[in-house]
This record gives sequence, structure tokens and C-alpha cells, in this order.
Amino acid sequence: MTQQDSVIKSLKLLRDGFKDDMASFIYQDDRTTELLMELISDYVAENIPLYDADNRMDLSMMLMETIRISAR
Repeated sequence: MTQQDSVIKSLKLLRDGFKDDMASFIYQDDRTTELLMELISDYVAENIPLYDADNRMDLSMMLMETIRISAR
């Protein structure tokens, strides 16, 4: 095994050990929530013909509740 192979193996072990914690960190960060809400609101506005702003916001919130960030 070369030194590069050893480094790659070590990095993969670190990845596997930290991926769930990293996903939790990202999911719990307020910036993630803000970004997702902005993107979801844009998606609803562009793709779903709802004319009532309250209905658009409600649908955006409902869609936000379906999002889950996890490591694979």
C-alpha cells in the first residue's frame, strides 16, 4: 500500500466517522433554514400557480417540513 493509498483510507475513515455529525450541524444551522425557505418560496412562486400569498407561504412551509438532510 502506497502512502497516498494510506492517506485516502484515513480520509475515508474520517469521512465515515463525521458524516452524520456534519449533516446534523448543517441541518441545525439557521442559515440552512433561511436558504431552504428562500429556495422553496422561489420554487413555489415559479412552479405552482397559487395567487394568494398566504397560501404560497403555507405551502412553502409544508414543503420545508418534508426536507431532511442526512449523510449517505
